[in-house]
Amino acid sequence: MDSYNWSGYVDQATNVLPAFSRVSGSWTTPTVTCSNEDTLASEWVGLDGWSSQTVEQAGTIGWCFQGVATYYTWWEMYPAGTVSVSAGLAPGDAISASVSRSGITYTLSVTDSTHPANSFTQTASCATRCLDSSAEWIAERPAFSIGLAPLADYGTWTLNNAQETYRGTPGTISSYPNYFPVVMQDATQTYALSTPGALSGGNSFTTTWNNSY
Repeated sequence: MDSYNWSGYVDQATNVLPAFSRVSGSWTTPTVTCSNEDTLASEWVGLDGWSSQTVEQAGTIGWCFQGVATYYTWWEMYPAGTVSVSAGLAPGDAISASVSRSGITYTLSVTDSTHPANSFTQTASCATRCLDSSAEWIAERPAFSIGLAPLADYGTWTLNNAQETYRGTPGTISSYPNYFPVVMQDATQTYALSTPGALSGGNSFTTTWNNSY
């Protein structure tokens, strides 16, 4: 599958909704290499978004602004805006993140075991109905009102320990039958900006930066 802003893996439900009640994963915060151009790279786990109008997500971001990199943790209940939590995040920090649902309440959590002050747990509800129709593990180039941002050169990002819960049954990315990799494409769909590698053990993969836009 292709996307203009996502790169990673998706589990997509094909039957009765809501389907997924939890998603999680862990990673090491990648270093973004900055130029004079403003670029961003975000890493997250989440529910919804592939075939629905909401995304419940939590993760990390590296933002190059005027040649200087800033890193922070964040959460979002899209279409509501992103909520930044801590700008103390640093490359190499050990991160684990999860999004879980109980009824209509979502718990979004990021744990930075290297610098615990960046950690958080947030509860929230959907402003509109959330379908819980997919689970995702994604490297993204975020969007602003004027369009998608250029993707920061993050090198590689390795997602480990990917877990999801489908209708009460825990599993991995590949244990759910309808899963697929997502390649981030440029606007003309001519070349890839970010590509996911093959799954390892059904719960780990690495994405690779190729270009910014």
